[in-house]
Amino acid sequence: MPTVIEPKIISGNSNLRLSQAIAKRMSLYRGMSVGLVDARVERFNDQEIFVEVFENVRGEDMFILQSTSNPANDNLMELLIMSDALRRSSAARITAVIPYFGYARQDRRTKARTPITAKLVANMIAEAGIERVLTMDLHAAQIQGFFDMPVDNLYASPIFALDVLNQFKDMSDVMVVSPDVGGVARARELAKRIGAPLSIVDKRREKAGEVAEMTVIGEVAGKRCIIVDDICDTAGTLCKAAEVLMGHGATEVHAYITHGVLSGPAVERITKSVMKTLVITDSIQATEAVTSAPNIRIVPTAPMFAQAILNIWNGTSVSSLFETDTLGPIYEGIL
Repeated sequence: MPTVIEPKIISGNSNLRLSQAIAKRMSLYRGMSVGLVDARVERFNDQEIFVEVFENVRGEDMFILQSTSNPANDNLMELLIMSDALRRSSAARITAVIPYFGYARQDRRTKARTPITAKLVANMIAEAGIERVLTMDLHAAQIQGFFDMPVDNLYASPIFALDVLNQFKDMSDVMVVSPDVGGVARARELAKRIGAPLSIVDKRREKAGEVAEMTVIGEVAGKRCIIVDDICDTAGTLCKAAEVLMGHGATEVHAYITHGVLSGPAVERITKSVMKTLVITDSIQATEAVTSAPNIRIVPTAPMFAQAILNIWNGTSVSSLFETDTLGPIYEGIL
């Protein structure tokens, strides 16, 4: 078996812009050209997915870059079929780099006779020949336990901390807010990094998709509030939380969300909301409506993912990227 000289990366169609940015960053870090493996990932007329790899990958350390975002089923099948193609081409190791892990919200049975789809997806990924997963801000950390393989879960909070410190300068009146009780740990992590107090918006639902009542726990009057969460889908809860915070005397409301799903009326709601800015990452490829929205800003994850891929390839620590001090030099001049 030939010696692995360089990591090889191959991209699906879900987020080609991020894949190209990661390759560009890896080239910068390595001081040599790192490109995407030449392949075609396309659909037949009946929408069957077909993959053909045009380069030799025998004995290579392969990284598949693919978010399982909308359309989630198509993108998931692309990931599985690409892995099967690489495995049958004798790749030495296959790592799935999944910036946004779809189906993560189905991580437990909330009612009788419902599935745990996140576990099913984990089983499918393992059966396809993938030996390691690299992702970011899983909706539920315990999903890592669904896999019988190494799972590296990166965090957006160090990137957000760098951006907040760069954008806000004076931190004396900044308060971090969790939009629900379940997200307190995530919000506390950012609050600790930037040295800000923490507040909670407690929400009660009468039925799915509708927020019946919101209560603010903590004093937000006179504060610039930063709402922190992992996923923003239709933005209903987020915009309502911003209104409630302003109603309790907050001077400004900003939001930092890792995965901007932003489906349905989300962009319109955010544009018309009282939120001054919404900051998301590029884990999901932004639509034209998102990029043109005046109060939505996107921070890059390519520098972090590129370094994580190189650390996995080198066999060095990925957890070092959990620290703001480590990411600071990587993001210098970017944020």
